[in-house]
Amino acid sequence: MILVTDRETDEAHALAVSLRKLFEHTLTSLRRPSALADRISTHLACPLNEVPTVTAVFPGWEHANLQCGLDAYLAEHSPDAEWFGIDGDGRTYRDIKDMLTNSVTRGGYDLGAVDYVSVAVGPDETIDAVHLGLISSFAPDGRPVTVALMGPPDHSVDQPCKLHVLAAERSAATAAREEIERLTDRHNAFGGKVISFGISEHRGNHLLSFLPRPEVGADDVVLPDGVLDSVERHVVRSAESAKLLAAHGQHLKRGLLLHGPPGTGKTHTVRYLLGRLGERTVIVISGVAVLKLLRVATTLARRLQPAVVVVEDVDLIAQDRAANSCGTPVLFELLNEMDGVDSEADVTFVLTTNRVEVMEKALSERPGRVDLAVEVPLPDERCRERLLRLYAKSADLDLPDAGAIVARTAGVTASFMRELVRRAILLGIDEHTGGQRVRLDEAVLTKALDELMDERGALTRRILGGAR
Repeated sequence: MILVTDRETDEAHALAVSLRKLFEHTLTSLRRPSALADRISTHLACPLNEVPTVTAVFPGWEHANLQCGLDAYLAEHSPDAEWFGIDGDGRTYRDIKDMLTNSVTRGGYDLGAVDYVSVAVGPDETIDAVHLGLISSFAPDGRPVTVALMGPPDHSVDQPCKLHVLAAERSAATAAREEIERLTDRHNAFGGKVISFGISEHRGNHLLSFLPRPEVGADDVVLPDGVLDSVERHVVRSAESAKLLAAHGQHLKRGLLLHGPPGTGKTHTVRYLLGRLGERTVIVISGVAVLKLLRVATTLARRLQPAVVVVEDVDLIAQDRAANSCGTPVLFELLNEMDGVDSEADVTFVLTTNRVEVMEKALSERPGRVDLAVEVPLPDERCRERLLRLYAKSADLDLPDAGAIVARTAGVTASFMRELVRRAILLGIDEHTGGQRVRLDEAVLTKALDELMDERGALTRRILGGAR
């Protein structure tokens, strides 16, 4: 039997009290709000764990626009405010509310540096956008708010970016969010740009890329007499006369369908129109992007009007329902989107197709969807000579009479004529004497044409749109 003295009992009690105090002190230290939590709660005059959060979610490709809208908001409501960041493991993958909660209860996250990412706003233009950061600001009525911006995880536009607004009162946070969204639309970085939904080379962007506005002159578009004038009047002149048309009660929305065999110049004609449309926003959508992002493209066009939506090779999604009893879901979506754009909206749809005969009649014939259908045919004799001389303008063309060459190219496309000149220049390089430009005469062009017409090149000729 072990006897415990009073002294030993007192010492054990004292030790227990000391350990309890140490435990309570440690627990209090762990629960002490971090500098991050303290900074936010001080600005909002409200404990952080009682602060409501209002969140808006944007597509990842809207990151640049959201930054522009935020910049405009901050310039008006808190021009001297500075961004601050969050320090802690996995911060770019955690929800902002979760990180702020941890900064109060366990001190897991604290003040840190702001994370930035470079995002494209043009073919050769980028801006630095906040990827993870917060800033102390004020609602439109002056109540304090804290705004947080989180870009897409892994900088991927396939993932969303998020705007969080914190305030002691939810109404203040909501008012700030609504104003930021309004300014995001007003200061949209895509306005007046030519953008394409598809594959992009811009920093892993797999949805949206920026294209330089085409510079194609009227002399570079070789079409039968009157065709280009008709197209230009329907698209360009209507755009230039939008205010007068509206004043006379005429609708602004319009649709153009360019149809004809592959390689005849439909895309080239579209490029000419885009150059003539000046500062209008242009949205080009084709291929897989049509299947996934058609609604995104038309919604963006409505936001950024006056705008043009180009849907290339529309026959791939718009085959006649008589030939496809099940219908094509994307076709129905295209029809609905074209119908859904209000007639007063200054939005132009430009569609191209190689197979107009299989297209859905509701798309190609119903007014309000397509108002003008224009055939871009195989070039006639006069057009083939114009194409020959156009494509050869960078060389010294010695061809007083092109009759023989033109006669042999009956039934070919513009693409065929371009390849003919390219091959002739390759042959001319072999005989190049060191001057500035290659000389092309009838002999060189005939040799190049013989190669293209060779029996063994039948498949190449068909691919290029040559006569069979």
